[in-house]
Amino acid sequence: MKDNTAVAALSALAQETRLAIFTMLAHSECAGLSAGDIGGKLNIPLATLSYHLSLLKRAGLVSSRRRARMIIYCANPAAIDGLIEHLIKHCRLDSALKARFGH
Repeated sequence: MKDNTAVAALSALAQETRLAIFTMLAHSECAGLSAGDIGGKLNIPLATLSYHLSLLKRAGLVSSRRRARMIIYCANPAAIDGLIEHLIKHCRLDSALKARFGH
């Protein structure tokens, strides 16, 4: 994962509503939920929900697919796995980081 992708993912998750949406989708085990289901469960107006879902999609954390007339949203577990791997790889204090930052 590139740094800018990690920053986008962390930025998207660094907001309470988006974190709640992502958590709900992650627990749905990729069966997915419609915007109406998400909004109803989290009590979020659809216009607001649309904004948050678009940011999560842009960050690669959520995907969508059309089912008849509905759009179904699903968490992207590979994106979270990549983010965690990126953080572990780049944020641990090993000798390379100590040399880089002088610690």
